[in-house]
Amino acid sequence: MKNIKKYTLTFLLVLASAFLAVWIYSSFFNKQQVITISEQRPVSFVNLPANSQQQLPDLTFAAENSIHAVVHIATQSVRGGGWSSGNPFFDEFFGIRPQQPKLATGFGSGVILSEDGFIVTNNHVIERAQKIKVILNSKREFDARLVGADPSTDLALLKIEADNLPYLTYGNSDELKLGEWVLAVGNPFNLTSTVTAGIISARARNLGINTDQYSIESFIQTDAAVNRGNSGGALVNQQGNLVGINTAIASQTGTYAGYSFAVPVSIVKKVVEDLKEYGEVQRALLGVNIADVTGSLAEERGLDKVEGVFVAAVTENGAAREAGMKEGDVIMSVAGEPVNSSAELQEKVSRFRPGDDVKIVVKRNGDRKQFSVTLRNKHGDTQIVRDNVTVLGAGFETVGNNDKRNLDIEYGIKVTKLEKGKLNDAGLKVGFIITHVNKKPIYEVNDFKREIGNARGGILVEGVYPNGELAYFVFGVD
Repeated sequence: MKNIKKYTLTFLLVLASAFLAVWIYSSFFNKQQVITISEQRPVSFVNLPANSQQQLPDLTFAAENSIHAVVHIATQSVRGGGWSSGNPFFDEFFGIRPQQPKLATGFGSGVILSEDGFIVTNNHVIERAQKIKVILNSKREFDARLVGADPSTDLALLKIEADNLPYLTYGNSDELKLGEWVLAVGNPFNLTSTVTAGIISARARNLGINTDQYSIESFIQTDAAVNRGNSGGALVNQQGNLVGINTAIASQTGTYAGYSFAVPVSIVKKVVEDLKEYGEVQRALLGVNIADVTGSLAEERGLDKVEGVFVAAVTENGAAREAGMKEGDVIMSVAGEPVNSSAELQEKVSRFRPGDDVKIVVKRNGDRKQFSVTLRNKHGDTQIVRDNVTVLGAGFETVGNNDKRNLDIEYGIKVTKLEKGKLNDAGLKVGFIITHVNKKPIYEVNDFKREIGNARGGILVEGVYPNGELAYFVFGVD
C-alpha cells in the first residue's frame, strides 16, 4: 500500500511537471513571428521624347519619296588612242605613239534636282566620259549633257531634256544629329533602285581622299550600306529630303565594311548654283593655312583651351592678312557659326563667293576679336571666275559625220568662231578641228573644257583643217 502511494505521488509530480513545462513553453517560447513591412515609395519613371521610342522609325515614306528621283548613270569613254602626223621627227619630239583606243564603261547614281532635268552626281562617276546615259526608275533613258564639274568637291551637274520629272528637295544638313536615321538610295553593283538604312555616325569628317589643290572634305559619316554604283546617289532624312550625296566608303576590300560618307547638301547646293550660273564653282578663299587644335598643339602654343581652328600661317596678299588676322590666331566662328575643325571651317567658307564679306571671330592672346574679311578667288582678287573656254575666246561644235568621213577621223570639235584670246593668239583659224589636247582624244566640247581646266603650264592642241592639213599649236595657261 505504501508503494502504491509512492508511485501515485511520483506520477502526479511528473504530470504536474509536464503541464508546467507546456505552459512555460507556450507562454514564453511559442509566440507567432510578426514581420513589419515598411511602406515603399513608388519607382520614378522618366517619359522619353516621342521621337525616341524604342521601336524603329517608319522609313517607308522617305523611301517612296526618294526612289523615283534617284537615277542610274551609265558612261562610256575611250581610253588611250592617238594618231601619227606622218612625220616621225614630230612624233618623237612630242612623244606621240599610235595606239588602239579602248572603250571603257562605268556606272553610278545621280539625283534629280528639278522637274526639267538637272541632275547632280559625283565627278568621279562621269570623269573622262564621252557619253553619259541616264536611266530613270521608270526605265526611260536619256542622253545627258555635262553642265559642269567640280573636282574639289567631287560633284558634277548633268542635264537631260525632259519635263515633269520627280525630284528631291534640299534638306538641312546642318541640323543633322548623331544617331538620326537616314536612307542611302542608289544603284550598287548595277542593282537599280536600292534603299539601305543607317544612322548619322559623325559629321565634318575629313578623309584626305580628294587630291585636288582646293579640295573640300566635310563628309557626313553613316553606317548605311553603300557600295560601288552608289556614288552620286542620295542620302535622305526621315522626311525624304536630300541631305547629302553618297561619295565614298571606308574599306580594305573595295566593298562596304561598315562606314560610308556623303557630301553634305550645304556644299551640294552652292556647287549646283555656281555650275548653273557660271559654268564652274566660285571658290572663295580665306587665305590661311590651318590646323586642328589638339591637346599637344594647345600646350605648345600656350592656348588656354582645346577649341577652334589654329591659323598656322596667313598668305601674302590674302583676304585674312588684309583684314588684320595673324599667324597664331584661333578661329572660333565663321558668319556667327562656331567651328572646331579644319573640315568645319572649310565647309562654312565654301558657302560664300569671292567678294563676299564674312565676319570671322578669332581668339588672340585669350581675347576675342572680330574681323570683317572680304573673301578672294584663287587668283587673289574678288572677281567672279569665268569658264576657261570663254577666256580662250572661241566657239565650238562637235564635228559632223561628213567631216569624219572626208578626213578619216573618228572624233573632234570644230572651231566655229574666234575672238580675242589664247587660241587666236596661238594661230588657230575658224574651221580647225581639234582632235587631241595634251594627247587626250577630244570627242565633244566638254572634253576640251575639262582638259584645258585641268592643265598646268603648257597645252598642246592637235588637229586637222577641212582641207586635210594637219597642224598643232602650243600655248600656256595661267
